[in-house]
Amino acid sequence: MATVSTTVNVSGMTCGHCVSSVSEEIEALSGVEAVDVDLKAGGISTVTITSTGTLSSAEIGEAVAEAGYLMVASEA
Repeated sequence: MATVSTTVNVSGMTCGHCVSSVSEEIEALSGVEAVDVDLKAGGISTVTITSTGTLSSAEIGEAVAEAGYLMVASEA
């Protein structure tokens, strides 16, 4: 089965505990196989999610919010 990679930006994370909290909430979503966080303490961190299917921005955003952080639009 092919995997899907989704990248989102999250603000407010400052440490390893923040990474753990966000990763744990996202990993609880159906189909998520891996979560990789590029922490930018005090800035906008990049979160890459590998899953077996497409995840909606809403469900990812809810998981990030549940961990206490905010998903933000990319500055592309």
